Amino acid sequence: MDTNMIFGRYYAADSPVHRMDARVKLTLLLVFIAAAIFTQTPEGLVILIAFTVAFYIFARIPVRTALSSVAPLLLIVLLTAFANLFFVQQGAVYFHWAFITITERGCYLAVFMGIRLTILLFAACLLTLTTTTLDITDAFETMLKPFTRIGVPAHELSMIMGIALRFLPQFAEELAYTRNAQTSRGARLSEGSLKERVAALKALIIPLFTSVFRHAETLAGAMDARCYHGGPGRTRLNTPKVQARDFVAMAIMAVLVAAVVATNILL
Repeated sequence: MDTNMIFGRYYAADSPVHRMDARVKLTLLLVFIAAAIFTQTPEGLVILIAFTVAFYIFARIPVRTALSSVAPLLLIVLLTAFANLFFVQQGAVYFHWAFITITERGCYLAVFMGIRLTILLFAACLLTLTTTTLDITDAFETMLKPFTRIGVPAHELSMIMGIALRFLPQFAEELAYTRNAQTSRGARLSEGSLKERVAALKALIIPLFTSVFRHAETLAGAMDARCYHGGPGRTRLNTPKVQARDFVAMAIMAVLVAAVVATNILL
């Protein structure tokens, strides 16, 4: 397994996107997701693709890194596309056999929804590629802080999200190490019939989750040893500040939203 193909991995670089305030990036991502969801025309998708490519260029993310970060999640895109292809029964019928019917509207929505979801995955990956887990966690906590007055545990939720993001690469690396170790001991994980392969997964799953639980216990012990409590009184080494590049990004996103709205109304 290629450990570079991991959603959530940070790509270190010196770019305007990397230097943006994490709170602004997270907010713009939410706005971008809303714009993508409400896009109703192919022209709107083209605009979203153009803006996504532009931001990747500004972030100086190599094409291979961008593709590899999204690759593990493409199964979601395929499942969504097939669901629309086989379950939408509108328009001219292109193919019919038994209970399978493929229609014009189903093909259109399969392609449209597949492209839309792929764009959203690339946008989400851009956030994790250009922002460290700690910055994302702090930004998420800052954005939730106003809701603490009504009982929302902002710090706890942000800490859970940060740990989850950090454990994604860790889990993938442990999977690769465990698979290599078991293969070197003679485990046949990719040979034999489907039933034999499923049975052989026990040699992979049991030590994998044992290792993951050990890491979780180590993390909990380390937090207890340092008397970590978070919440009120917690300070930060670097205080985030909104700068000129953040306002430029906001203006670009405003242009994107205006363009998407225009395509929905005029086309």
